[in-house]
Amino acid sequence: MRVTCVVNGETRQADDVWPGESLLYVLRERLGLPGAKNACEQGECGSCTVYLDGLPVCSCLVAAGQADGRTITTVEGLATGSGEEQLDRVQRAFLATGAVQCGFCTPGLIVAVHDLLARDPAPTDPDIREALAGNLCRCTGYEKIMEAVRLAATS
Repeated sequence: MRVTCVVNGETRQADDVWPGESLLYVLRERLGLPGAKNACEQGECGSCTVYLDGLPVCSCLVAAGQADGRTITTVEGLATGSGEEQLDRVQRAFLATGAVQCGFCTPGLIVAVHDLLARDPAPTDPDIREALAGNLCRCTGYEKIMEAVRLAATS
């Protein structure tokens, strides 16, 4: 099947998509967008989080065909161009605080934080923890991630 959708503001098309393919696979392997990561394939870790029609979803759980005709924003699409000055405030905050460790969880965390700050520009620490509960990081104790969220909220 053919899947056509708007990805990061650009109409994109993937051909020969088989019915069981995930949106994550299409984004990474067919459209060349490696930002969303393939970690658990069960929607448990949050590493593959993207926006689908403005709502954060685990792209490993979305069948590619469900994305046909819809709008997707990946972590790559949050930046307005190339170069650090073009990064979204959440991306800049993660860099500034050292919240990026191995980087595997980072794209999903950034999308989750971006969504949180769009809904609540001044979240409390409990609000941040709740918003990030679906994102797992094996490298940190989450404190640098919390610092990044606090910094992004004040930027």
